[in-house]
Amino acid sequence: MFIDINKIDKQYLNKENQPVDILKDINLSIDKGEFISILGPSGCGKSTLLNIVAGLTKPTDGVVQVNGTKVTKPGRDRGMVFQQAALFPWLNVLENVMFPLKKMMTKKEAVDAAMKYLQMVQLGKYTEHYPHELSGGMQQRVAIARALAMDPETLLMDEPFGALDEQTRSRLHVQLETIWMETKKTILFVTHSISESIKLSDRIIVMGTKPGIVLEDIKVDIPRPRHEHKQQVMELEEHIMSFLKKEIDKVVSEELAI
Repeated sequence: MFIDINKIDKQYLNKENQPVDILKDINLSIDKGEFISILGPSGCGKSTLLNIVAGLTKPTDGVVQVNGTKVTKPGRDRGMVFQQAALFPWLNVLENVMFPLKKMMTKKEAVDAAMKYLQMVQLGKYTEHYPHELSGGMQQRVAIARALAMDPETLLMDEPFGALDEQTRSRLHVQLETIWMETKKTILFVTHSISESIKLSDRIIVMGTKPGIVLEDIKVDIPRPRHEHKQQVMELEEHIMSFLKKEIDKVVSEELAI
């Protein structure tokens, strides 16, 4: 296995200074080059789990290993893309992508690397533009190019298309799938969209909430491109929807009983 998530627990203290379980006994094995979606309702700990893999958050208990090395802090082997592009407004597109490369290589090497990935996300003609001159979808493509330019083995994506309109999301799905097939990166992709997870993933990790646990690990055995297999996609979508509805109904019933 390439990523081993072993017995991960995460607790936070509430206002009464009492521990609250956010994640409980999370165990996942991910092979190199897999595209994995982490799917679940708000509050199930999807982003917390991703941040633990990134090294941005420490687990209360358990261990994450990437390529045999224990994760204790962020590293170049794991690139992160957030819901908001988080670009530097005073830098143009090329400079934004080059920014994390400055201490790693010469300026010419940084320019070449940045241009390679800007062309991959189809923004090679926008190098001199500033973030405020770009649409939300274009800004996210710059953020993806910046993460890829670091040449990480793993790309961690936290609802990167969640704030975009449906048409833009659909176009970026196609681009991301193409990039994944070209680069063979391992991708962990957090989403609350069932259709998005089916469209993109090799496997879908369905999470429940209070505490966040793995409910189901679904292998998506639908040929790509998925839009050519609508019946299989609809059947899987209905299965996941019914599964999550039971989980949400259970949580609502528990809250009403309090």
